[in-house]
Amino acid sequence: MLFSQAQAGSMGVPYVPVIGLVGTDLLKRRDDMVLAPDPFGEGKVTVVAKAMRPDVAVFHVDKADRHGNVSCGYDAEAVILAEASAHVVVTAEEIVDRVTEANAVGTFIPSILVDAVVHAPYGAYPGGMTRRYTPDAAALREYVAASRDDASFEAYLKRQVFDVRDHDEYLARFVPHAAPEHTT
Repeated sequence: MLFSQAQAGSMGVPYVPVIGLVGTDLLKRRDDMVLAPDPFGEGKVTVVAKAMRPDVAVFHVDKADRHGNVSCGYDAEAVILAEASAHVVVTAEEIVDRVTEANAVGTFIPSILVDAVVHAPYGAYPGGMTRRYTPDAAALREYVAASRDDASFEAYLKRQVFDVRDHDEYLARFVPHAAPEHTT
């Protein structure tokens, strides 16, 4: 559904039909989807979803070069999301001399779609990055537990985000397997 909405945004159309949602209660919770009659008069009703056009999309990837060419390291619909977005920021595990479509692993995002590249090792933490590190199950459990109420989630955000000076301090405080050159 989100992919369909991003695809509509990337094509510049205002909405897109979404198959399989008629009769679900999803429409009670979403104001960006409505039932619409078949414009060709066959008597069917279809759910149509408003196009998604994010102001900024942020992707964390395996490798990028200084020109903004990206090798995601995994397969994803990242190109469609990048095309739908006004601006794209990529955080990368590694900055290399050159990324081409031929040497990319997984999805390749061309530089024409990227506004900025940021070197951010362990940028997916506590999630994992294919072929680099696995998800930290204990850290993810801590996140899930903190998200159960507003007070504990606020404390989690203060400790993990707002009271952290920069990425290097985050690595030193929270990523036990981060390489020493990335810690303060």
